Amino acid sequence: MRPEKHSLTLRGHRTSVSLESQFWKAFLEISAHEGKTINGLAAQIDEARAPETGLATAIRGYVLQWYQDQHEALSAGKSRPQT
Repeated sequence: MRPEKHSLTLRGHRTSVSLESQFWKAFLEISAHEGKTINGLAAQIDEARAPETGLATAIRGYVLQWYQDQHEALSAGKSRPQT
């Protein structure tokens, strides 16, 4: 699986990130779920990332963390005693 270039606009400036198709698809799904544009979510991630972290790496980390959080929330819900 090779990364593919995807174009983004961050605060009025065009840029591109190289992401594997699975990460790009998940990134699109997350932005839709959160009601944000892909560019808006990318800008949010860009602002929060450490200077030494590339944007593509930060997006991958965000996607992974988002799905881990979803999994933990589901697991917590299943472990509650039923009333």
